Amino acid sequence: MRPGMAVTMDGSLFICTQATHVTPGNLRAFVQAKLKRISDGVILEKRLRSTEEVDEAYLDKRQMEYLYSDNTGHILMDTQTFEQITLSNELMGDLMHYFKPNTVLTALLHEGKVVSIELPKAVELTITDTTPMMKTATVTNQMKDAVCETGLKIRVPPFINVGDVVRINTENGEYVGRVNK
Repeated sequence: MRPGMAVTMDGSLFICTQATHVTPGNLRAFVQAKLKRISDGVILEKRLRSTEEVDEAYLDKRQMEYLYSDNTGHILMDTQTFEQITLSNELMGDLMHYFKPNTVLTALLHEGKVVSIELPKAVELTITDTTPMMKTATVTNQMKDAVCETGLKIRVPPFINVGDVVRINTENGEYVGRVNK
């Protein structure tokens, strides 16, 4: 089991949001997983032993372009058919902080309906607000708050300034590095 994987359990479709393989001392190994039920958005924590079977659900992957957001939801366009769909805030959630308008995304569809968005490993965003660097600051692992162009709040090293483009890990939302342009 891995994040992004779709499974069916007890007649419902779930998307795995987090999975950790645990091997405690002299006990049997298991997988601790967080599963999001697609029908109502409820998140369950499930402990799966190696003897339990899970049915993997196959999802269609389709390239879609994020156009804009308004009060009805988030508008995406299928890059092949040019059909536009609106996704709710409940489905997109905090994922919207990683996308700028006109970003091409991979949408996961089940029976013709978008059930999830597949995030890339890292995204590049521009810093719009942060405190200036202090010349007397010499502590090496000191971090400061910054706001990206999409509203995402992250912690960055002191040498990052407004206008810098940074790479952000989408799995944990942490700063990875500065992009030289």
